[in-house]
Amino acid sequence: MDENLKSHDMAEAGHDTQPIRLGIARCLLGDEVRYDGTHKLDKYIRDVLGQFVEFVPVCPEVECGMPIPREAVRLVGDVDSPRLVGRESGTDWTETMQTWGKSRLRQLENEDLCGYIFKSRSPSSGMERVKVFQENGQPLYTGVGMWARMFMDHFPMLPFEEDGRLNDMGLRENFIKRLFVTWRWRNLMKAGFTMGALVDFHTRHKMLILSHNQSVYREMGKLVAGGKDMDPDELAATYWELLSRAMAKKATVKNHVNVLTHILGHFKEDLSSDEKQELLDLIEAYRKGLVPWISPLTLVNHYVRKYDNDYLRQQVYLNPHPKELKLLFHA
Repeated sequence: MDENLKSHDMAEAGHDTQPIRLGIARCLLGDEVRYDGTHKLDKYIRDVLGQFVEFVPVCPEVECGMPIPREAVRLVGDVDSPRLVGRESGTDWTETMQTWGKSRLRQLENEDLCGYIFKSRSPSSGMERVKVFQENGQPLYTGVGMWARMFMDHFPMLPFEEDGRLNDMGLRENFIKRLFVTWRWRNLMKAGFTMGALVDFHTRHKMLILSHNQSVYREMGKLVAGGKDMDPDELAATYWELLSRAMAKKATVKNHVNVLTHILGHFKEDLSSDEKQELLDLIEAYRKGLVPWISPLTLVNHYVRKYDNDYLRQQVYLNPHPKELKLLFHA
């Protein structure tokens, strides 16, 4: 891809051109580290998303000492605290995995991760619906991979997903949007947290947050309004917790319609009656499921440029992630 174009799209969306650091199961990048010496390459993750992120690959089995190829392992016992054992030999890897995992988590604290992609159904790296075998030999499908559980408990506010769930375009779009929000927040903190920087961040993300969770946005607004009377560290930590909670909820059609209608109000002195009606018709068509979100969004961006609306130009909602990621056509 043309580097100038990529930089332009990143800048247009309000992002630095430095990559987002993203933890990931190594096999998803094409590394032959699975128990049978194969990989599970995901070309979208590696080749498309990979244009905008810097991967931090992790293979729990190999890093804790298992060879390639190796005996397959599985989870057995209690669903909430299973043991990790060899399928045929019964070799117990639980303590080895947990000891390695604690050390690896401490290392990852210094990696500035903005998120993580796990490997679905893996006894080490599956986020959900992992088999946990019972004494009778039958599996329950309600387990969590041993490493995935450790990571999610340690970094509860980071966005994380697994490759299987990312085939759902709504989940994919929400996850990647959260990656970019997390990265922008990290940039703010690195530059030095100030009240002015927080107000600017909150203002630019207003409509994006409203499209995800209006009730949490109201909490955030009250927090920012009274922020000057708070300890800066407490203010930053509380805002980040609310931001993570708001963005964890998927945006809905109803919320998008409300935001788009709100945006229309910012053009009340500019749009002709025909232009206003055109946008209203597109918003209604989107509400009915006749056109994707990108349709009214594109027209809004056209009006932002035409009428030079600086406030709306700064809204992350209008350019939440680079166009090359192809995420705006699913709804």
